[in-house]
Amino acid sequence: MTSPAPTTPSLLTSEQILNLLPHRYPFALVDRVLEHEPGKRAVAIKNVTINEPQFQGHFPGRPLMPGVLIVEAMAQVGGLIVTQMPDLPKGLFVFAGIDGVRFRRPVVPGDQLLISCELLSLKRRRFGKVHAEVTVDGALVCSGDLMFSLVD
Repeated sequence: MTSPAPTTPSLLTSEQILNLLPHRYPFALVDRVLEHEPGKRAVAIKNVTINEPQFQGHFPGRPLMPGVLIVEAMAQVGGLIVTQMPDLPKGLFVFAGIDGVRFRRPVVPGDQLLISCELLSLKRRRFGKVHAEVTVDGALVCSGDLMFSLVD
């Protein structure tokens, strides 16, 4: 009898992520956080499964994850960077802009997105910018910069 392969411990579990982000089904798009340096960077996983609601209509017979949901997953990982920064006011961070986002290959059910985000700037404790990259099996799927703003 062989012993099971060791599993990589999760830095943040799905339950902990739900306590940090306001998103809920079907818009909770971060399954697990592998690396997290508050105020600096985060690396997380999104497992793409056929039972997600967008695949009923995008597209029948050829399910593809919509690009806007890939960008939203990137933004949620970016949000995790700032949620535990002690000096920031509490509130909701929302999109303020998207720059240079490019999609390089389709994402399909069964893929596992590895989402890496790094904080580029934070101004007046209210406006931020992150650079994000998404890979599947080591291949770049999407990348770009996302801006966010604190809503009171």
